[in-house]
Amino acid sequence: MTAAKNTLCLWYDKEAEEAARFYAAVFPDSEVKAIHTAPGDYPAGKAGGVLTVDFTVCGIPCMGLNGGDYAKHSEAFSFQIATDNQEETDRYWNAIVGNGGSESECGWCKDKWGLSWQITPRALTDAMAEGGATAQAAFGAMMTMKKIDVAMIEAAVAAAKSGA
Repeated sequence: MTAAKNTLCLWYDKEAEEAARFYAAVFPDSEVKAIHTAPGDYPAGKAGGVLTVDFTVCGIPCMGLNGGDYAKHSEAFSFQIATDNQEETDRYWNAIVGNGGSESECGWCKDKWGLSWQITPRALTDAMAEGGATAQAAFGAMMTMKKIDVAMIEAAVAAAKSGA
């Protein structure tokens, strides 16, 4: 098996395996592929401890690195997960926020390891892609939300298209 040409390296204090297993359980086309232990002591751990974890999130190759508490995740990087309906949006949002994560604004949330996620219904991205009054209506509705409410986006879009 040939390794991917491009792999996202995600820095964790010491929870890369736990995070990878969580992502694999929550998202489709996700799995833990390999766990690599440290061949010697290093600043954040000891020989034999988990150093890296190879995994995928929705088909995207990732490597979790247990590098210690030196580097922190920020909103400058996030996974954007497209959803097809409210049920799917709720499932992913609730899994992340309900497992020690936190809500943010406009479809963003953080998992308990500080990694940012955008749980984004296609109803929103499709409306934004239309531009004009449709995009303005969807954007205005989104700006009032934490988790995206598909029905509210669809109502805003319908109102914009009807000229209301």
